[in-house]
Amino acid sequence: MDRSTQLTVRPAACETAYDPPASGMSLHIRAAQVLDANWTGGSTVPSRSLYPHQWSWDSAFIAIGLRHVSPLRAQTELETLLAAQWADGRVPHIVFNPSVPLDAYFPSPDFWRSSSAGRAAGAPRTVQTSGIVQPPAHALAAWLVHRADPGLSRARGFLARMYPRLAAWHRYLLHRRDLGGAGLASVVHPWEQGMDNSPCWDAPLARIAPAPARSFRRADLAHGAAEDRPTDLDYGRYVRLAADYRDSGYRDGGHRGGTGGKGGAGGGEFAVEDPSFNALLIASEHALARIAEELGASGTARHERAERLTAALAERLWDPAAGMFLCRDLRGGGLIRERGVSGLIPLLLPGLPHGIAAELVRTLRGPHFSLGDRTRLVPSYDLLGEAFDPHRYWRGPAWFNTSWLLERGLRVHGERERADALRAAVLHLAETTGFAEYVDPHTGEGCGATGFGWTAALALDLHHELHKDLLKGAREGVTEAATGTFDRNDEGGDRA
Repeated sequence: MDRSTQLTVRPAACETAYDPPASGMSLHIRAAQVLDANWTGGSTVPSRSLYPHQWSWDSAFIAIGLRHVSPLRAQTELETLLAAQWADGRVPHIVFNPSVPLDAYFPSPDFWRSSSAGRAAGAPRTVQTSGIVQPPAHALAAWLVHRADPGLSRARGFLARMYPRLAAWHRYLLHRRDLGGAGLASVVHPWEQGMDNSPCWDAPLARIAPAPARSFRRADLAHGAAEDRPTDLDYGRYVRLAADYRDSGYRDGGHRGGTGGKGGAGGGEFAVEDPSFNALLIASEHALARIAEELGASGTARHERAERLTAALAERLWDPAAGMFLCRDLRGGGLIRERGVSGLIPLLLPGLPHGIAAELVRTLRGPHFSLGDRTRLVPSYDLLGEAFDPHRYWRGPAWFNTSWLLERGLRVHGERERADALRAAVLHLAETTGFAEYVDPHTGEGCGATGFGWTAALALDLHHELHKDLLKGAREGVTEAATGTFDRNDEGGDRA
């Protein structure tokens, strides 16, 4: 490994939840140590024990944090992921490390059989991957990584190499995955949306006949408590969906305007338009426009596409009665009446109508999520929902990546004090839980793995932004004292 990509701290063992911070050691150093310990030489694993390969949206979030300690390594993170892109444009949700034993994670490469089952879709032959995707946060990550060190980025041709791959990725989603015909991308498996066992998936998954329990062995239970993980029934349905999609040659439901049908994606049994997946696609489309402009091309068409997608999101998935966005089940018909954190993530979008943005903030603070009152981080599911469970994965616990996205969303829409409070909560809980995978939304107790990649990375990003804001405030205070003026309008370049 090129020593220039190494961090300037030594790896440290991950602390258990609620260990006090090491004396004299800043959050910046401790978070960097987690990322260093999880680095494999070309990418960063989410967790050495639980998730020992490269995950797609994890790498996007990890790159956003890595840019503050090693912009070169942040660039490498995204380059490694996109080197495994399929010829049809899809970015697989897992890139497998061949040095990891097959039984360390399920589903393993021999389940996905990407190089054979995915041959018609253009799966790479030299690396093994899964055949499904994850939320498209990559162009946003690439833009932020570029901004961290534009000189290095330009010298390496980072954006020039990333742009065609990112454009192909968006093209895949906007055409191959427009299964509803209204412009929004659909997911064909709960793992694609990233919130695996959210109650939002219960109704669509109920139609799926689970694979027999004896047909697979769950490796996750060797590293995580069963009461914190998806159930065996959930896993049986996940396996069935993935196997059907694999056996179809990873064939999607057609181009724009296609209905999916029985021969479509995932056998046509599961196809959902999800608000957070599409919000990240829109945010990344705006970022891709900025990348195009940096490369000397026009970004106008991409900005306009992002605005059209924002309008489609509001038309298709906004529910005034719920005060938030809901998922749309393309096979069961209509909106899914469950309040998941996914329905709040569109707050990230600058083009969201003011009335919708204001209602999302009210819902975020109201009884269903209770941010700033009963919870400090945003729960993954409705506190008042029948399926709420404060410890079981995406059925209630608060995750750091969704709170990071909502912190940005609050700032985008002028909610600075609430964004500051959420940032402070993320930093405190990330550090005091040893950078836990997720937390109990009421108590802040750490759950899942510790030393978790995106928790460390996004805490590092918010820590950097906090110090930038403090320095900015100090400078403005001096200016105000000297001139009597105080400019409150500049939120800083990385907020774009």
